[in-house]
Amino acid sequence: MLRTIRKASQLVHLQMKITPLLLPLVTAFTPQHQFAKPVARSFFTSTSLLAMPICIVVEAEIKEDRMEDFLDMIEKNAKGSRAEPGCIRFDVLQSEDAPNKFFFYEVYQDADAIAYHKTQPHYLAWGEFKESGGTLSSVSKKASGKFMTD
Repeated sequence: MLRTIRKASQLVHLQMKITPLLLPLVTAFTPQHQFAKPVARSFFTSTSLLAMPICIVVEAEIKEDRMEDFLDMIEKNAKGSRAEPGCIRFDVLQSEDAPNKFFFYEVYQDADAIAYHKTQPHYLAWGEFKESGGTLSSVSKKASGKFMTD
């Protein structure tokens, strides 16, 4: 019995050494779309063979008298965005220091997913809200995902 356990332990150890060597071969010949969603939701680094997701962080200050309109619109925007193909995450955060300041944290699989997002009615509603004077300020920053988890 002890000999069997020792052999099993040796096999597991060998498998741990071989698996990282085989992974590039497996992923190199597999269509990227098969790996895109799981990789985007797992831990990876800038040395990954696959493309990093694109993150957008928006900081918006909303006029106090437009808060009700904003909350209605942004809830629809968040729910609609989360249902889009290629949208990994869409969070809306409210500042504790300034109740009319919000942050949107958006993560998309790639540039095509962002392009698609910008054609959707819920995204266009955000643009209309800003154009109507509902915001005091709105600043967007784009970044590449580096160390991300679920």
